[in-house]
Amino acid sequence: MFNSLTGIITGKFPKQVFIDTNGVEWDLCVPDSNLDMLPPVGSEARIFTWLQHTDQLMSLYGFASADERSLFLDLLKVDGVGPKGAVKIMSSVSSGRLMEVLENGDLEMLEKIPGVGKKTAGKMILTLKGKLKLSENSGSSVVRVTAAGPYQDVVTSLASMGYDKKLVEQKVAQLAESLTNDSSFTGKSQKEREDILFRRAIVELA
Repeated sequence: MFNSLTGIITGKFPKQVFIDTNGVEWDLCVPDSNLDMLPPVGSEARIFTWLQHTDQLMSLYGFASADERSLFLDLLKVDGVGPKGAVKIMSSVSSGRLMEVLENGDLEMLEKIPGVGKKTAGKMILTLKGKLKLSENSGSSVVRVTAAGPYQDVVTSLASMGYDKKLVEQKVAQLAESLTNDSSFTGKSQKEREDILFRRAIVELA
């Protein structure tokens, strides 16, 4: 019914985004991992959507890209994982890291994700391993490097210095993932986080 909404972001909260489209303000449930991929409040954005419509409720889910939505829909194929559960999983781990863990069949790592127990982890691997939708430009890599999404300026700057772009994307994604739970990083502004990633990436790429 809805593919996407384009408008002005009027609010960003944990697992929630408000977007105004010509006077109609929509309330979308969005994975926390997608929040930084979206522009700040007051900016125009396009949010890809998925509508849940049952006899009891109607909920609209939003995603920063079509690939993020595809991963969400893949998670819904797992027996026992509903929309809220899929959002919780995607809020706890970056898409790139989640896909890597699933492709590797890393049951132990999956069990550490909030909301995923041993039984669900097994079902996720059985259902999704080797069947995930990858971006067309992902080449031979089994991981979509979506974690670098909010830091494309860092990737562009490093690539302009002569570093291989794919290698830079992977390195920035890995660094961003490793700092996900570091309050000294997450508490910084976007520009400060970019500076930190740029400096660390330079060191590791040298």
